[in-house]
Amino acid sequence: MEPTIKKVVILGSTGSVGTQTLEIIRAFSDRFEIVGLCNGYNTPLFKQQLDEFKPRYFNTLGEVESGYAGSKFVPAEEIASLPEVDLVVAATVGCAGMPPAIAALQAGKSLGLANKEVIVMAGEKIMEVARTSGSEILPIDSEPSAIWQCLEGEVSDPARLIITASGGAFRDRTWDSLGDVTLEQALNHPTWTMGPKITVDAATLMNKAFEVIESRWLFDIPFDQIDVTIHRQSIVHSMVEFADGTLKAQLGPTSMLQPIQHALFHPERQGNNNLPRLNAVTMGSLTFEEMDRSLYPCFELALDYGKRGGTFPAALAGADEAAVQLFLNKKIKFTQIPDIVAETLVTHEPIFKPSVADTIEAAQWATETTLARHNQSTILS
Repeated sequence: MEPTIKKVVILGSTGSVGTQTLEIIRAFSDRFEIVGLCNGYNTPLFKQQLDEFKPRYFNTLGEVESGYAGSKFVPAEEIASLPEVDLVVAATVGCAGMPPAIAALQAGKSLGLANKEVIVMAGEKIMEVARTSGSEILPIDSEPSAIWQCLEGEVSDPARLIITASGGAFRDRTWDSLGDVTLEQALNHPTWTMGPKITVDAATLMNKAFEVIESRWLFDIPFDQIDVTIHRQSIVHSMVEFADGTLKAQLGPTSMLQPIQHALFHPERQGNNNLPRLNAVTMGSLTFEEMDRSLYPCFELALDYGKRGGTFPAALAGADEAAVQLFLNKKIKFTQIPDIVAETLVTHEPIFKPSVADTIEAAQWATETTLARHNQSTILS
């Protein structure tokens, strides 16, 4: 029997996860068809992708005319909800990925979710929409993917989730010693190669708080049953503990290719000689340490506002996006990030039981407010 061809849309096709998703699809051109591609401003790479994959539809913030390579320019939400689409991969960075992700779920599409902010902003609403439409959310982010894989086949609920963290670029330094660290130092992640926004979030451990919030909703488990441990080698991507004390772990190389492929082929597992492999004999020792929360003020801040609910998590995501942008543009110091995020959040007037529009508006407000307060800062050397 001929294998079914899965029709795919990629949101954020020129980013790190987007390009790696296309790498997998390129290796299995008989199993996938690219129906739509969406990107930001990387126009040269996006045009190469349009030339190669020739999707029927595209959306971009860059300058690409409708009809380029035979593709039609349409809104991203429309592309994500096309009747013929089977799977939408949300590989965008930041809050802008929420509207097309919601549109995909409302249309009953499977959603491969790599964008943490989408579910951080509106976890309860996202899960409600998915349940109502019958959509399946397939985690691509490595830690939630690991938990998902550990839970597959289990009929019992987990007793505890244990999310691993490398500790980021400054894991052996105190927070007080980081006042003059450079952008280049913050982007020098010890184990992973990722985009700049997520790499900075990994250094502050904001990303790990986001993963706790993400896991709370994806796996319907209380916050107090989710722990974080420092695992310097980044080989164990997360663990699940069950009521009988059994601990299951998912191990793999520091590569997004495996979780991406797992989501693309779910529920199958497919051989692929292009994927990096983990050698259990040569990978060395694995260590686990209690996280010193005093080293990561962003972690506690994010969990506090994540637990408050309403539009607070959306404002959190928007404020963090803006603060990281300010740091990447060398407008602020690394250690200013948590203070700037907190400054925005204390002025936020939350809406509880928000609509999707309320959530998006809260994130936009937080981003714009944060940037307006600090964009005139003197550029740091």
